[in-house]
Amino acid sequence: MKLNLCLFFAFIFSICSCSQKQQTYDIVIYGATSAGISAAVETARSGKTVIIVNPDNHVGGLTTGGLGSTDIGNKQVIGGFSREFYRNIKKYYDKPENWRWQNSNEYLQDRNVSGEDAMWTFEPNAAQKVFNAFINEYQIPIVNERLVLDNGVVKKNGKIVSIKMESGLYIRGKIFIDASYEGDLMAVTGVSYTLGRESNSMYSETLNGVQTKMGRYHQFPDGVDPYKEKGKPESGLLPNINENPGEEGVGDEKIQAYCFRMCLTDIPENRISIKKPELYNEQEYELLFRYIENGEPYRDFFNFSMMPNRKTDSNNGGPFSTDYIGKNYDYPNGNYKQRENIIKAHKNYQLGLCWTLANHPRIPKNIRDKYKEWGLPKDEFTDNGNWTPQLYIREARRMVSDYVMTTHHCTQDSISSEKSIGMGAYTMDSHHVQRYVNDKGYVKNEGDVEVGGFKPYPIDYRAIVPRQTECINLLVPVCLSSTHMAFGSIRMEPVFMILGQSAAVAACMAVDENINVQDIDYVKLKNLLLEKGQILTVENSVQ
Repeated sequence: MKLNLCLFFAFIFSICSCSQKQQTYDIVIYGATSAGISAAVETARSGKTVIIVNPDNHVGGLTTGGLGSTDIGNKQVIGGFSREFYRNIKKYYDKPENWRWQNSNEYLQDRNVSGEDAMWTFEPNAAQKVFNAFINEYQIPIVNERLVLDNGVVKKNGKIVSIKMESGLYIRGKIFIDASYEGDLMAVTGVSYTLGRESNSMYSETLNGVQTKMGRYHQFPDGVDPYKEKGKPESGLLPNINENPGEEGVGDEKIQAYCFRMCLTDIPENRISIKKPELYNEQEYELLFRYIENGEPYRDFFNFSMMPNRKTDSNNGGPFSTDYIGKNYDYPNGNYKQRENIIKAHKNYQLGLCWTLANHPRIPKNIRDKYKEWGLPKDEFTDNGNWTPQLYIREARRMVSDYVMTTHHCTQDSISSEKSIGMGAYTMDSHHVQRYVNDKGYVKNEGDVEVGGFKPYPIDYRAIVPRQTECINLLVPVCLSSTHMAFGSIRMEPVFMILGQSAAVAACMAVDENINVQDIDYVKLKNLLLEKGQILTVENSVQ
């Protein structure tokens, strides 16, 4: 009996010993977004061990989730892995067998110029195949695990030792990269962050905070009544309308609107008609009816940016469109169940919008006839009911570090980043944040800001690094340290891939030299980035 007990305890000891010898990865990446994949490929190429921890089953983020109409700003400043991705997209479409639903010479898109080395528009499944090729080539492990959101980070002396998953799994690493759109790892680690819009006064900006005077784009004309019963304020407001927008230029925690980038097709053999959702709420579309009945000329109620093979990347367009304005405020800090409900509500709203435009009797027949031609592609998102699983998280948490990117960095009117790890070039762009009643008693949208005309600008390494007092082995290339309006320019998928790669280069340096991410020698980092094809200044852009 004693012998059996001894064997038993020896067996238990051996199990414990094995668990204590769990692999410690050089780099742990949270989030299989485009930034996460970019960081993982760079890490693997650098000869380091890497793992991607993905909180859902979707790989590639928005790039594989329907956003095929690449927001660029300036193609010449897209370098490194990011440009390699778009070059591989072009190689994919150079193959005749990948033009199933139309001839390649029939496809015209002004983002693509003859003779370029890259292609900037694509189908979701094409992007997935390109990313999968990288993942398979470098044998990058991806585990579908969700971080425990209340205490899922084990820290010691300001350093993340491991992260805890809901399944009970602990994943150990030397350096961690939060590549998620939500910034969950950053937040659980205890790193400072902010939500919504800063007041203009905080960083001497002019485009931040409440912006009722800027809203000439995607705006309702005068005459659209906001009340449940027209002309009767006592009847209450229609859904998702606020009585008071807040004080001009003053900050709030409201979030710019989300939507799904819809992939639709008008090829009958590849088309699935959109049915009326089970949870359809007609009152959600009353503003659409009133907008049309107000006498506005017909226009598209969402964009039809054409992708190859007669598919679209359909984005918000106009005062009432795919953006579900005001319905995402609880998303950034929400738990998984709350976020799941918000995602479902957005899907229900957009499917309902598509059905309404194609079928509702209050929609004029010429409009109904146009929208009936479009449906979901049979050959996209086949594991998710042909609907994209990726909600467009335009903005969630944003880190607050010792270095904050502001609109002044974008315009370079008074300051320019000194430690460039990549370039931004897109318009400072915020979608609408809320609907409200103006002083005339009409409904208006608020929050849309679109200001461009500036040259490409550098994004500073210090903006992806937390304060040293908060964490010394974490990099945040997506929810980086910036104001709402600066983030509105930075938040583009090509830039996220650039920042993901640069974060990985810095992470590998930190591993090799056994130093904090804040102590990276920028000159060494700069030289490595240039060797890897990153564009750090306008002067070394692609010609």
